[in-house]
Amino acid sequence: MQSVILVTGGTGTLGREVVRRLLEDEHEVRVLSRHGRPEGDRLPVEWSEGDLKTGAGLDAALTGVDAVVHCATVGGRGDVAMTRRLTRAALRIGRPHVVYVSVVGVDRARSVSFCRAKAECERIVEECGLPWTVLRATQFHSLITRAVRAQRWLPVVLTLGGGVRLQPMAEQEAASRLAGLAVGRPQGRVPDVAGPEIRTARDLARTAARAQGLHRPVVAVRLPGKGFREVRDGALLAPGRAVGLVGFEEYMAA
Repeated sequence: MQSVILVTGGTGTLGREVVRRLLEDEHEVRVLSRHGRPEGDRLPVEWSEGDLKTGAGLDAALTGVDAVVHCATVGGRGDVAMTRRLTRAALRIGRPHVVYVSVVGVDRARSVSFCRAKAECERIVEECGLPWTVLRATQFHSLITRAVRAQRWLPVVLTLGGGVRLQPMAEQEAASRLAGLAVGRPQGRVPDVAGPEIRTARDLARTAARAQGLHRPVVAVRLPGKGFREVRDGALLAPGRAVGLVGFEEYMAA
């Protein structure tokens, strides 16, 4: 049965892939964006202008939808405010199934402000009175490549040191899981998804730099504070949930 799915952050890295996967499965997709449809965009989606920061346009965007895949993020406390505003509007308009994508380890890296905010967003979704599903995922390959690309004008490439390890995955794989959850029954907290391999941040940065033609030293930086120690000790890893199939080199080659 065809569902009507609203995707917040539908023009972002993850949201675009969620939209693509839902369209492949012939669902009706509505994209929430603060801006009008880009010129030349031909995707068969309904474009709904709205702002999660102010609440403008949310009622119209949520009317008639069966589920909401909440991918929009600005980081930190902004995410908390947007998630609260979205769930309140959804409760006011109807009772759509809310699917929220969070981050692996938010309950272990509590000294990291980004993780604290994500954990609070999870609580808002769980307690909002709507049917809900929460999926935690590890960092995406694209996050690493963008971080390296942003430093292309520097004489070195900076990354996390101290032996920090990451378990990145392809955003396409996370999107596929989210799309499947959105058209299914609410499941609460579902098992985490993580990439197929655990590697040091330095190794990943070196690989990304080489693939992008940046032949310069990679400098690993140790940061002060408890949050860095939590990450260094593996708070963001899920070795038992290495369900991703696309490794970092394969992703870069593609």
